[in-house]
Amino acid sequence: MNVLLIGSGGREHSLAWALAASPLLTKLYCAPGNGGISQDAECVPLDVGDHDAVSIFCKDNGIDFVVVGPEAPLVAGLSDHLRAQGVKVFGPSKAAAQLEGSKAYTKELCDRKAIPTAAYGHFTDAASAKDYARAQNTTLVVKADGLAAGKGVTVAATLDETLSAIDECFSGKFGDAGAEVIIEECMLGEEASFFALCDGKNVLPLATAQDHKRAFDGDEGPNTGGMGAYSPAPVMTEAMCARTMEEIIKPTVEGMAEVGTPYQGVLYAGLMITDEGPKLIEYNVRFGDPECQVLVMRLKSDLLPALLATADGVLDHVDLRWFDDAALSVVMATKGYPGDYEKGSVISGLDEAGSDENVEIFHAGTTQKDGQMLATGGRVLNVTARGATVREAQERAYAAIAKIDWPEGFCRTDIGWQAIAREEQAA
Repeated sequence: MNVLLIGSGGREHSLAWALAASPLLTKLYCAPGNGGISQDAECVPLDVGDHDAVSIFCKDNGIDFVVVGPEAPLVAGLSDHLRAQGVKVFGPSKAAAQLEGSKAYTKELCDRKAIPTAAYGHFTDAASAKDYARAQNTTLVVKADGLAAGKGVTVAATLDETLSAIDECFSGKFGDAGAEVIIEECMLGEEASFFALCDGKNVLPLATAQDHKRAFDGDEGPNTGGMGAYSPAPVMTEAMCARTMEEIIKPTVEGMAEVGTPYQGVLYAGLMITDEGPKLIEYNVRFGDPECQVLVMRLKSDLLPALLATADGVLDHVDLRWFDDAALSVVMATKGYPGDYEKGSVISGLDEAGSDENVEIFHAGTTQKDGQMLATGGRVLNVTARGATVREAQERAYAAIAKIDWPEGFCRTDIGWQAIAREEQAA
């Protein structure tokens, strides 16, 4: 079958790599893709924001199935448009994508279905938000309600920081995403990522992961889109996964169906594992980035039939197998990220770095030009490895990074530190 993958990041490269291995695949296209994805798919310069152009491409190229990687096209309704044209799609409808597109929408769902989450207030003006903040006697988190490209969230240590974050949102710094604001208590515990495929009724849990949001070692520095990840997440024990399914995921799928917006796609729950159990931080309506990279490295089964079953509503007939091995991914970013950075620096040594059969290098922000690989983004490479332990996976990933010649790049040197500390304690 012919498949079109939408997106251009590290998540999409890892999906392309997994889809390309499927015996069901005839031809894989990716729009717009990147320098690494072009090794696994034919990249096409489609404007994915032009829904008519995407549907015309699907018709002209006999596309049987579209897999939407990023959240923005889903929130914009690309999947609805394609389905109306008779194209099968993996990814939720515009209405269901509100789970990520509006934090207020998700909070209201949590209220309705008694899903454990942080106490919060929802505001449409700065004055009311500030009054609420002043009345609280706890550390607060300020969130722009809409999509803010991984930004728009401030964990405020002081009241002044809280008030400043509120002003940032309502001043237009995050565009329309900041027109409404959620202020919630700062939950204490350990974060984890839980993934499940949902076909509107049936739910198939996937593997767990943990990522590292801070830019520098020791979880210091500004928040980023993610500087690395590993799977499985040790904090997500079998019992904790079962509670997450029963208390969070299943009520969500039920709640979405009850209001006539059944959820079909991957549901990514960002969790805080507290003393009381799992609590929902937020939902994403797509695979995580860089979590997707470690998930595909651990997946034994063919990914494509699972995505098709999700779109067809027959997930109850699917079972997935996973490697017991751990997987770990280190993000190499351009110096200056997540702030200002230069584009166009040359990266070399990638073939040697990826020569280990346990290592895959997924590209997040690259392009090929005149036989050279150039960095075009903030997060540029995901050096991903598998090992019997997180420590072994980490050693393989950093051994590969040592072979990459890219003076303009940087990475954290401690990805996986929490899991490794647990492994050493248990040894």
